[in-house]
Amino acid sequence: MRYIEPGRPTLVFNTTIAWLTRRGLSMWGSRVLAVRGRKSGEWRTTPVNLLTHEGAEYLVAPRGITQWVRNLRAADGGELRVGKRAQAFTYTEIADADKADILRAYLKRWKWEVGVFFDGVDASSSDEDLLRIAPGYPVFRIETRG
Repeated sequence: MRYIEPGRPTLVFNTTIAWLTRRGLSMWGSRVLAVRGRKSGEWRTTPVNLLTHEGAEYLVAPRGITQWVRNLRAADGGELRVGKRAQAFTYTEIADADKADILRAYLKRWKWEVGVFFDGVDASSSDEDLLRIAPGYPVFRIETRG
């Protein structure tokens, strides 16, 4: 199971992005993901990059099986927040075999931010390379409610 623990620079960056997003300023598509904790039932939040690709919205976990991924898998959905706006959603997890185009689009958009987590694979990599790493990168298609 792949998981990359955030270092100090990542924590500082995420804190800054979350602070801005909570105040209504989305940076490059940032949202605050809110999901109920799988054990506590309390809301847990983290900044995420919401990818729009071919008319659908996706969340990608560049650091692997994180706590937010585990909580989302245990929940029937969550909320994506920007400022005071909260959009409830459900999700469908994408199969590894279907991730190549989504991972490529994600890397095109945010390689400058998350490229370090992709071990040399980038948007110009072959489908084979993207599919090889796909199991380590959970991807969720977001379906908004209401």
